[in-house]
Amino acid sequence: METNNDYEKYQRAKKQVEQIKGFYSHLASYILVMAILIFINLKYTPQYLWFLWSMMGWGIGLFFHAMKVFNWMPFFNQEWEEKKIREYMEEENNKSKYE
Repeated sequence: METNNDYEKYQRAKKQVEQIKGFYSHLASYILVMAILIFINLKYTPQYLWFLWSMMGWGIGLFFHAMKVFNWMPFFNQEWEEKKIREYMEEENNKSKYE
């Protein structure tokens, strides 16, 4: 028989896998679009490398996406989020007991 705790672990693992899958889709689209932009830039306006601006801007977003997905953030990671959820649930339970 599967316990509630096992189900919660499964759900967290499933969510993590979906987030990783989303990140790799983001990475693949970044690589594809950047390749197209580099080609266009070098073919039509090689004197000014404007694709670097797109690459840098989107790259920053991609970096923060990776930090979130792979739990590289020192603050606001999955453990912090779960701890805060438990705290708020306990506060709600305490409020309802005194009302």
